[in-house]
Amino acid sequence: MTTYEVWAPKADAVRVTVDGTEHDLYAGDNGWWHSDLAATPGQRYGFSLRTGDTWSSLLPDPRSTSQPDGVHGLSEVTDHSFAWTDQDWTGRILPGQLIYELHVGTFSERGDFAGVVDKLGYLRELGVTSIELMPVQPFAGDRNWGYDGVFWHAVHAGYGGEVGLKELVDAAHRHRIAVILDVVYNHFGPEGNDTGMFGPYTAGGNTGWGEVINFSGPGSDEVRAYVLDAARRWFEEFHIDGLRLDAVHAMYDPGAIHVLEQLTYLTKEIEATTGIPRTLIAESDQNDPRIVSSQQAGGYGLDGQWIDDYHHALHTLVSGENHGYFADFGGVDTLAHVLKEVFFHAETFSTFRGRMHGRRLDTTLVPASSFVAYTTTHDQVGNRASGDRPSMNLSPEQQVLKAAMVLLAPFTPMLFMGEEFGAKTPFAFFVSHSDPELLRLTAEGRQREFARAGWNNAEITDPTSVEAFENSRLQWAFDDEQQRIFEAYQTLIRLRKQLQLARPYLEHLQVEYGENWLAFGYDDVTVVANFSDESIEVPFTGELRYCFDASKVSEHATQLAPWDFAVLV
Repeated sequence: MTTYEVWAPKADAVRVTVDGTEHDLYAGDNGWWHSDLAATPGQRYGFSLRTGDTWSSLLPDPRSTSQPDGVHGLSEVTDHSFAWTDQDWTGRILPGQLIYELHVGTFSERGDFAGVVDKLGYLRELGVTSIELMPVQPFAGDRNWGYDGVFWHAVHAGYGGEVGLKELVDAAHRHRIAVILDVVYNHFGPEGNDTGMFGPYTAGGNTGWGEVINFSGPGSDEVRAYVLDAARRWFEEFHIDGLRLDAVHAMYDPGAIHVLEQLTYLTKEIEATTGIPRTLIAESDQNDPRIVSSQQAGGYGLDGQWIDDYHHALHTLVSGENHGYFADFGGVDTLAHVLKEVFFHAETFSTFRGRMHGRRLDTTLVPASSFVAYTTTHDQVGNRASGDRPSMNLSPEQQVLKAAMVLLAPFTPMLFMGEEFGAKTPFAFFVSHSDPELLRLTAEGRQREFARAGWNNAEITDPTSVEAFENSRLQWAFDDEQQRIFEAYQTLIRLRKQLQLARPYLEHLQVEYGENWLAFGYDDVTVVANFSDESIEVPFTGELRYCFDASKVSEHATQLAPWDFAVLV
């Protein structure tokens, strides 16, 4: 930003106020308004819009790169220079990665970017190759998951702002760890969003979280540019290695070239010009192969996507929970199917949705590494009534069994912060809007949602309370049980690499199962697992490389302890 300008096609006149002094802008092409006034770092500014005879109040810039006083404050011109030290960083492609999802505000004692920097050595020793930050765009208040962001080009000041994020990325690269940003391009947060006064950023309709973003109606070229320019800023200026795109099924775009394809084009361009790979990972509940299919094959060409079906199959099998969207999952056969086919719902009936769902994936065309697998995520923990983690409900054996099914499978594994040591703190949903009515509606909405799912009202955490946030902070002092779980995770991560278990195509994966057991692997290595409370014998043998509990191998079979597994070479 060298001079003050703004896209405001709805306005009849526009003024910019810089450090208390007003200046008129002049109309340009395509709804843009310009000035010849130089933008100097440190200046605070906002725009006033005239519609008819009425002037608006002073509004922050939709393309603001800094909101030091929050989403309702003035924008700040930032100095984008930074003394980078990551010149030797060559990046990471998605195959071979171990992703670690974290929430900046609750991951460390400090609750900011510097607190994450303090833990990078720990993450490197664990075996993490990429950290995925839950959204860090500005939101109202100081407690939020981040999915209520409203300025898609800026960084939340409470975490350390633009400089803090750059310092984190620079430090992560020194530790040989990539940084992935979780970004939300499917809706604006409910507080602090004034974009509708400037132009048609939304198109009516509702995603369930907010109005549909205008990717295809009149004025949508500039809205698409708003998204693409934000992505370019993260990649080029912040040296970000990848983007996790939230709920892309809610990015409604019926045009011939989907905005996801444009993001792929942009990513490839930046890879070519910098020589550093960049990664795009989608969250989608559509079970649509187009997300990760090549553009030559009619797909969007993204590098990866989360696979909830694998989580659901594993969670339901181990926990026994079968409510809501878990209803169609549960048996060992279901887990085996997803292990081979990725999507459980693939042109099949979903009882939860009451309709046919998904599309069959050709696993010979898409590598297994394109699918991100996990035992849990922020969604799967936080969207429970009390935010209770699996580690608060499962035995150490069950926790490590689930970890083995993720870390030893051919998919790209992802951990959610704290699971690697069986964290006993919850991760609840929390907000701190400044609007009391929004707080009331949020709390009541959660109560209605969980009541429909059959939760007891007494179990529901109040998302607006300070306690919801404070209780969600990780506690970093391990007891003996947690240390044992942590060491198991370390071993599994090491075995994944030593035994080269991240093999490219699922057609080479051998899967067998019985009523309570499952085996998967290749000619040279097999993982056998017991999903029951009883010891069982399975017809597989070999050198026992690792088990968590007391499993034993004989000449003709393997004896598996309850909820245990064995890695056989």
